[in-house]
Amino acid sequence: MDDAPIEAVLAHIGQAAYRWSIPDDRIAWSLDAAKLLGVADEAAIATGAAYEALVDTGNPTSRRQILKGVGHDAGEGVAYQIEYAIRPSGPTGPVLWVEDAGRWYADGARRAVRAEGVIRIINERHAREQRLAFLTRYDADTGLFNRAYMMDLLRATIEDAQKFRNSAAFLLIAIDDLSLINEAYGLKAGDRALIAVAHRIRGRLREGDAIGRYSGGKLAMLLMNCDEHEIGVAAERFLGVIREDVIATSEGTFAITVSIGGVSIPRHGRSREDSVERAQEALDLARAEGRGRFVAYVPSTERTAERHENAELSRQLIGALTARRLRLAFQPVVDITTRVPLFHEALLRLEQADGSIVGAGHIVPLAERLGLARLFDLAILDLVLKALVDHPEAVLSVNVAPETAASPDWLDRVTAAVRRRHDLGKRLIVEITETSAIRNIEETTKFVAAVHALGARVAIDDFGAGFTSFRNLRMLAVDLVKIDGDFVKRLASSPDDQIFVRRLTELARDLGIETVAEWVQDEAAAGLLAGWGVQRIQGQLSGEASLDPPWLAPVSG
Repeated sequence: MDDAPIEAVLAHIGQAAYRWSIPDDRIAWSLDAAKLLGVADEAAIATGAAYEALVDTGNPTSRRQILKGVGHDAGEGVAYQIEYAIRPSGPTGPVLWVEDAGRWYADGARRAVRAEGVIRIINERHAREQRLAFLTRYDADTGLFNRAYMMDLLRATIEDAQKFRNSAAFLLIAIDDLSLINEAYGLKAGDRALIAVAHRIRGRLREGDAIGRYSGGKLAMLLMNCDEHEIGVAAERFLGVIREDVIATSEGTFAITVSIGGVSIPRHGRSREDSVERAQEALDLARAEGRGRFVAYVPSTERTAERHENAELSRQLIGALTARRLRLAFQPVVDITTRVPLFHEALLRLEQADGSIVGAGHIVPLAERLGLARLFDLAILDLVLKALVDHPEAVLSVNVAPETAASPDWLDRVTAAVRRRHDLGKRLIVEITETSAIRNIEETTKFVAAVHALGARVAIDDFGAGFTSFRNLRMLAVDLVKIDGDFVKRLASSPDDQIFVRRLTELARDLGIETVAEWVQDEAAAGLLAGWGVQRIQGQLSGEASLDPPWLAPVSG
């Protein structure tokens, strides 16, 4: 190609040059232009009229628009660049997208007399551009309107409703138990179920209404000219069309129900943010009531007050973390016979700004509700690890929430500490609740194995609350079980609790797992527990939790 003429170079890279003489309409083309354009006869492109006949009728403008470019030819020509589609095989043949760029030149009368340019086939680029244009409005997986476009429509709808004093409705629709479909059949099945739901509902929409994908398992819908009294009627119609028949996909056939939350615009949705938040709130209420329900948003002073309270409490908790006002209280776990402390459970306490101390019972549920449990778990872990480093005689247990255990940073922090001080592992006991342990046995088993690899022990807390099976308890391979205090605190006077605790103790003993009874308050209960083989107790009888570190007393292993 080094010595090839320029025409051959153009043909090689998929381009063709032309000179178009306007007065006689003749077009002179470079080498292989007909082949590039897919025409069998060069006569098909020999004139402007013939070439124009190849241009697809669906184009918004004629190719002759290149001669109407803005500007005045001062001798250097006027540049143009347009894109259009041609059908070289006739009106029903395949489409070729062409980029046509060049300059036209005028005579002294300012009339175009010739055009010189280059064309190239841009099918791939055009397809990419069309795809990008599609994705600005549509979801790639489902073909429905995407969230961004639905939010733009919502904003425009709110503006129109306020300007023209009409009403509309914004609804969020969620497939009930979509996670079960995804787990059983895969994510594609969930997508297809969502598409099927959208298509069924779309068949009940009026002109001007819109439906699109809001998130993984949710649809968003806009109902135009719909006042608040009509929202419920429309929603029940949608619920019915989903319930009336099963949904069949290539992955399986599902009996699906959906839950719907809606908000009236502009009465309760005067901004996009308010509309989304209130529709979500209504959807949450609908799902809390059961499957296949609709709830319309209604203002609630109680919910508003609760949000403000949550925001304030969240600030207080974050403030306590930032100001390092977390404290540890230590409650002994003792041998049931000798009452010698074997280890201490490290319990969370929060020192308020006024110096008063708040117990974990007030903090932990709130932190979990506000999504702060992980931050508190990490902060408590740091305190426990520091205590173990500073006091080689200390043996401590620490609780970890299930969502914290599922993330790597908590375990990574323990691993790093053990690598620096190899003795820490054998003096650490990690407590996980039974209900969280059996929620995902496989993940919990991996977590237990990772803790054991560090030389630490694992205890099941609140044992009995989740009714762990023999098989699950054996799979978990934990070192201790702590019998739930709810079954222990009335042990001396409750025959039912006696039967239950005795059976739990037998189960643990058969598996070679040590037992700790929580909330032991009197000698009568301790006597029963000792008779059944419980080895350790914790509670009022053996010592309350104290902020004073117990390091002065020896701790047995």
